[in-house]
Amino acid sequence: MTKYCFSGHESFPCKTMWLKKGYDFVCAGRDFNSPDAVVDLGVGKNMVASIRYWLKSFGLYDGTTTTPLANYLFDDKEGKDIYLEDIASLQLLHFILVHRGEATLYPMLFCGLQRERSSFDREQALSYVALRMAEDGKQKIFNANTVKKDIAVLLQNYALPRKPVSNEDFSSLMIDLDLIRQSSEVKDYYFNYGGKRQLVQEVFLYALLTIQEESGDRSLPFETVQDSIGLVFCMNEMETVNMLRTLSESYPDVLSYSDVAGIRQIQFTGNAERMNVLDDYYDTHD
Repeated sequence: MTKYCFSGHESFPCKTMWLKKGYDFVCAGRDFNSPDAVVDLGVGKNMVASIRYWLKSFGLYDGTTTTPLANYLFDDKEGKDIYLEDIASLQLLHFILVHRGEATLYPMLFCGLQRERSSFDREQALSYVALRMAEDGKQKIFNANTVKKDIAVLLQNYALPRKPVSNEDFSSLMIDLDLIRQSSEVKDYYFNYGGKRQLVQEVFLYALLTIQEESGDRSLPFETVQDSIGLVFCMNEMETVNMLRTLSESYPDVLSYSDVAGIRQIQFTGNAERMNVLDDYYDTHD
């Protein structure tokens, strides 16, 4: 049964340093529910709840302790990218946010709405969510105001503001990915297929191995890859095909891509650990 969650962020997008700050807070044995959390984190009460929400949504905190991925990135001694200065880290976190689906709106928009339209306004996004929930028999728990706030936060996370008020408007973590842009003259947004940041191949392979591991299959149809990874990164089909061909050349002992008689698929020819794939990248980009 699908669990819908459109709240918890307290209407705050994820700020650039929040994940590291939250990680250090948990590692120090602090409690988000403690009255001292406001002082320890140096933010307001609502922001404390928001930091906890984003840590969980990005798969960095399980409600009790930090996850292996959080330690991999943020550990003070061994962390690969403590301050999230590498675009690969943002791409990785973006995939996890969308793929895990704990924050419901993110897979809905990137993997659902994007299949139907390349541009949208806030009302169209709201209508899409309402339709999806109605199809799932959940229309009674649909709250338009809650979803509207969630849409506003998602857009703050990813889209550069057209009329910024202060530097704070540029502090959202995911803006640098350039995956969603706001049109210059009208109040709509579009998924950026043209000028977005180049996706790191090891991040794509990490995502691919995640999908394969969950399915348990030794081959995946191209359509599955496009729907579950390509759309996440606003890649058109040709971009996804080119990425798969590149990976087949870079990691021939792990996978191969084939297009025979119009049947496109990925065959996993060997085994690879997802974290080792990330090591391949970070160890050569430190």
